[in-house]
Amino acid sequence: MLFQDKVVLITGAAGGIGIAAALKFEEEGAKLALVDLSEEALKKVAGSLKGEALLLPANVGEEADVKAFVDQTVAKFGRIDVFVNNAGINGEFKPIHEQSIENYQRVLNVNVIGAFLGLKYVLPVMYGQKSGAVVNTASNGGLLGAPGMSAYVASKHAVIGLNKSAALEAAPYGVRVNAVAPSGVDTAMMRSIETNAAKGHEAEARKAFEDAVPLKRYATADEIADLMVFLASDRASFVTGSYYRIDGGGAAMSA
Repeated sequence: MLFQDKVVLITGAAGGIGIAAALKFEEEGAKLALVDLSEEALKKVAGSLKGEALLLPANVGEEADVKAFVDQTVAKFGRIDVFVNNAGINGEFKPIHEQSIENYQRVLNVNVIGAFLGLKYVLPVMYGQKSGAVVNTASNGGLLGAPGMSAYVASKHAVIGLNKSAALEAAPYGVRVNAVAPSGVDTAMMRSIETNAAKGHEAEARKAFEDAVPLKRYATADEIADLMVFLASDRASFVTGSYYRIDGGGAAMSA
């Protein structure tokens, strides 16, 4: 197993990609620490696992919460081998001139400040071990624009920049930092985007989104999790500072 007795900390663990990642890492022998806002949602995820997991309800945008869940993970397991920095939200779907400052602050607090705080507290643990791997969840929205989703797009551009800087800082300690950049994934977040794009016509919105992908479908959460597992594993031992588009061929249509 790729992660036998390794400790994997996952934020956004009750969302579609987070659940898939938890199941995949457990299959590879990992010990899991799972973070999400809702304890009830985390318990549902735990019910799908074969073994036990450390459940850590927390708000990734609150520094005290992040410090606490990192400290609790280390207290329980003694180390953190993999950090899947995955928590994120899409926010309201509106043109820039109709966006509220509250929506921008909420999206940036989760997607950017949350990602930053996770790195701030996990990386020193890994530095002390002289080993570790981080996988940040970015998006093809971190590489492209999307009308109506400027807050989300800005936040994911920031995640890719944060990913690069963190990788350079972490390299002297033998710690690797990479990101995944999915296009549409068949999860609850895409249901929300479909509704925001065409309320009452979600099926048509989905078809339009899927038709824009060369492979003519959304990714599955399992496909994203498979890439996360690879990037966190020793099979990617010389890979750091990169982001990996997983977009059904969308990258081939852009510069």
